[in-house]
Amino acid sequence: MLCIKNGLIYDAISNIPYNSDILIKNGKIEEIANDIQINEDVEIINAKNMNIYPGLVEAHCHLGLSGYGVGYEGEDINERNDIITPQLRAIDGINPMDISLKRALKAGVTSVATGPGSSNALGGTFTAIKTNGIRIDNMIIKNPIAMKCAFGENPKRNYKEKNNATRMSTASKIREILYRAKEYEERKKNAKNNTEIPKFDFKLESLIPVLNREIPLKAHAHRLDDIFTAIRIAKEFDLKLTLEHCTEGYIAAEELAKENIPLAVGPLLTFATKYELVNIAFESPAILSKAGCQVSIITDSPVIPQEYLALCAGLAIKSGMDENEALKAITINPAKHIGIDKKVGSIEVGKDADLVITDGSIFDAINTKIKYVLVDGKMVDLN
Repeated sequence: MLCIKNGLIYDAISNIPYNSDILIKNGKIEEIANDIQINEDVEIINAKNMNIYPGLVEAHCHLGLSGYGVGYEGEDINERNDIITPQLRAIDGINPMDISLKRALKAGVTSVATGPGSSNALGGTFTAIKTNGIRIDNMIIKNPIAMKCAFGENPKRNYKEKNNATRMSTASKIREILYRAKEYEERKKNAKNNTEIPKFDFKLESLIPVLNREIPLKAHAHRLDDIFTAIRIAKEFDLKLTLEHCTEGYIAAEELAKENIPLAVGPLLTFATKYELVNIAFESPAILSKAGCQVSIITDSPVIPQEYLALCAGLAIKSGMDENEALKAITINPAKHIGIDKKVGSIEVGKDADLVITDGSIFDAINTKIKYVLVDGKMVDLN
């Protein structure tokens, strides 16, 4: 057992931080109370004059799929020979030993959604993992969490020589495979004997959880028209949807608020490397949040190194975002976005004891030092 005493808790639920103790047992938060009485067998962390935050959560990245300081050998994000690859699974490409995971962990990012895309119109399934471990099977929080799809410039640019030169073509290919998967599932359900069961099709089989609303489409969309195309297709097929990047979403914040779709906003700390990013703005999370949208701030690592997630939230505060909302945007909101909020994302009794203890505001990248990081109640080596 472990007890963290006297810390100022920012639990990502309450709007006001409070001083309290946290008792941890079997990797879970057992109790949160003032002056918890413990016996001599309990390890103690004295967090007096320190802040305690939930382990940070990233709703959208490619951590472990793009090798740090490695070229083609470590590049496992995009499949280049086929625009439609829903059968691919992130868990088969993540390298837990890549240095980028350790850097993320030491910065307090304890849970991430990572996966393929977005060169492919359909790229495969994302997974949610802890950033601490050496075997991916033991790091999984939930798998799969979503099916990656992409609109806009990336599929156009990467497949323009393969009959995908327009946004219309990308949308049509996504629609076509969804229609085929729907027909495939209906034939399976209606088959009266083995001879009527359709021949196994891995691509179509992989889309059945999407059609049954077990996992959402995770839609890469920067430009406003691409955002609404993603929504249009999701409504046509009655699918769950999350919007990823949402660069121009703030332009129609009120419209997006009406849709009640989770938004993963970013990366914002980056150069506009393509036309669909020209309206990038750090004011975006504030505008969308104030309109009533559920906002998660993302690094899209390796676009922004994963360890700068809290810095991105700090810059959003500088640009008008409420500080409590900014904390939620890197903790409980992304946990909700990727469907793991029952386990992580806030400091509550019963949740995993994933915690970050600092000597100042987590948003102050210059002056604040991270003193402790805990994953499942165990202290991480920060050296």
